[in-house]
Amino acid sequence: MKIAVVTGAFGFAGANLVEELLACGYKVYAVGRKKASVHNDRFKEQKNLVRVFYEMEEYDRLFEAISQEDKPDVFFHLAWGGGRDDFEAQHKNIDGALKALDAAFCMNENIRFVGIGSQAEYGVVTDEKEITEECALNPFSAYGACKTAAYYLLRKKAEILGVDFIWGRIFSLIGKYEPSGRMLPDLVMKLADYQKEPYIKESQQICLSSCEQYWDYLDATDAARAIIALGEKGKPSQVYNIANGDYRPLKEFVLDAAKLVGTDASYIKFGDRVNPFVSLRPSVSKIKNDTGWEPVVSFSESIKEYSN
Repeated sequence: MKIAVVTGAFGFAGANLVEELLACGYKVYAVGRKKASVHNDRFKEQKNLVRVFYEMEEYDRLFEAISQEDKPDVFFHLAWGGGRDDFEAQHKNIDGALKALDAAFCMNENIRFVGIGSQAEYGVVTDEKEITEECALNPFSAYGACKTAAYYLLRKKAEILGVDFIWGRIFSLIGKYEPSGRMLPDLVMKLADYQKEPYIKESQQICLSSCEQYWDYLDATDAARAIIALGEKGKPSQVYNIANGDYRPLKEFVLDAAKLVGTDASYIKFGDRVNPFVSLRPSVSKIKNDTGWEPVVSFSESIKEYSN
């Protein structure tokens, strides 16, 4: 039986990854924070799952949680915290990532380490340009800058240790375990409410930006499968975009969501262009070619997940 370690295991992307790893026959060490959270109750009764709780500052001791009989094959590092421009919190994430790599090496010198980054590393990319892994990194937030720094430092440290290191950059995920407060689930919830109460005052309209920017939505289940594919087949020292590749103007996704919910799109008011104008047209050719992974969950299936 293959063994995996997952940090950030009880969050949005992490919980989906844990579920898919278990479905694929892995034994999973799921790492969460000690701080009380309703998310920490996930997976309490799962077979082949060991739940452990460490703060990021303690990640260099993670190897202590591994049974002496177990030798993990792959370490997935998803844990990350703090507001996008909380410089102190973002900087701590870099140190936590490096400690996670140290712990992984202590668990198994031949372990594969998959770190998860973000499209925020690319910064603002012109609408005319598809985002490939070779694009220059130009983050404009502390979050993006620290993800970028973690990538470079992890890659170098893994090279020194002789550990196979793979980095995946997630774009926009939707689906199961997605928290409230994000645009799409909140939009769907409001549209569903409007369907039940059709007499909505103009002041209660859903106000969005112009939604002119290109966007790419990937179901979190597909993202989990992509991350597993990187752990099993990704090439060492390589970076991979984790996205759908079916990018469209964001306005089209919004209108499709309204149609799927069965609500009149007149409840939605489109406003001004956002600034900075982040437009996402990610290429997924590399991950497909190197691992054989393909997204299979449709946008409509993801939207249905919000009503479950």
